[in-house]
Amino acid sequence: MKILLTGRTGQVGWDLARLLPELGELRATDRGELDMADADSIRRVVRETRPALIVNAAAYTAVDKAESEPELAMRINGEAPGVLAEEAKRLGALFVHYSTDYVFDGEKAGAYVETDAPNPVSAYGRSKLTGERAVAASGCRHFVFRTSWVYAPRGRNFMLTILKVARERSELNVVDDQFGAPTSSAAIAEATMRAIGKGGGDGLYHMSAGGRTSWHGFAQAIVKSAGLGTPVRAIPTADYPTPARRPRNSMLDNAKLARDFGIALPDWREGLREVLPQALR
Repeated sequence: MKILLTGRTGQVGWDLARLLPELGELRATDRGELDMADADSIRRVVRETRPALIVNAAAYTAVDKAESEPELAMRINGEAPGVLAEEAKRLGALFVHYSTDYVFDGEKAGAYVETDAPNPVSAYGRSKLTGERAVAASGCRHFVFRTSWVYAPRGRNFMLTILKVARERSELNVVDDQFGAPTSSAAIAEATMRAIGKGGGDGLYHMSAGGRTSWHGFAQAIVKSAGLGTPVRAIPTADYPTPARRPRNSMLDNAKLARDFGIALPDWREGLREVLPQALR
């Protein structure tokens, strides 16, 4: 089976590039080979490759910068997945795509299920929701996996930022009124492989780690696990303004993924125990 992976240098893409060769002949592309902002580039690469499986791990992920670059974010996150899905439909290929908790406004009291109405409050969230809808409208066989608070021992993410600043500053201030489940890219890649391998199923699934914490709780766990003594002070979101508004509640209900595939991602604490040592090497 021929497989096309986009975004191979990203967090999830890097882990997928390690695992997908188990399923067949992999062509893993980066921005230099496949420009997600250029529909013609996307079509050219897909038609050259003629894959039976397309996995889109490429995305515009600069949440705050998207507020000043909404058109670019929309091309990459909103329009490009639709082009890939149309090509998948033409080939009869399975298409796998990743979305985010940012499609919700974060005002729900409990964890979000797949049937809850989206209401993004940022340019990034709006672009990701547009991508979801374009994939569904294409009519291709597809999985859209919504995940949250993704981190890895490489790239740019909250865990690596906390490790860096905890070594540089005498104290950290981290918001404690936004809640979610930090999810490692490795766990996402492994769960994706299991879902593809089991076959069946089609549509939208939530895919995030177990448990619940705040950004402050996550930062405390990172600092403590790394053996650093830097104090981590809790602050409200109002004291840390950002260009893009974040959902207060980013909890995703993963029951559908467990029911259809028997897949449950590890608790976020377990994920951190596995990933952090790689970042400290």
